[in-house]
Amino acid sequence: MNREDLEHIIRASGDVTDQYEFIIIGSQSILGPVPNPEDIFKMSAEADIYPLQSPELAEKIDGAIGEGSQFHESYGYYAQGVGPETATLPSGWMHRVQNANTNDRVGYCLDVLDLFMSKVAAGRDKDRDFCMALIQHEYVEPKQALALVSQMPLDDAEKRRLTARIRRWASISL
Repeated sequence: MNREDLEHIIRASGDVTDQYEFIIIGSQSILGPVPNPEDIFKMSAEADIYPLQSPELAEKIDGAIGEGSQFHESYGYYAQGVGPETATLPSGWMHRVQNANTNDRVGYCLDVLDLFMSKVAAGRDKDRDFCMALIQHEYVEPKQALALVSQMPLDDAEKRRLTARIRRWASISL
């Protein structure tokens, strides 16, 4: 998926829900702050999205332009309707993206560092590879990530695991 594909998903989500503002989380939110990232960051065919004011309408998005839909079959990419609980994020994460390519709808995307933190918190194999690539391509400085651990909505034991995971992934990446 590229930036234009994400803008198309934002437009289509607006048409489906009649909403103006959307939250984009997951790996494709990198396309907000980094419009033209390396190919490794554009491998996903899905954008996780939900309407800011009415998250329950994510089901409409999923049904109309989600996986297996006519939209997906036509364009090769799709929207995954999700909810606010999908990602664990540090405070102050919103980054605004708005232009004519979204029909002036707003797609709030994660800052790259916040995206990294969300992926580290999830801790899946695919998240490890994505995070290590963020470090390798110098989109994320591990020291900055470690400084954000205290702002994660996690208990102390989870924060210690998060710190250890960041250090481990950074040492492998460098």
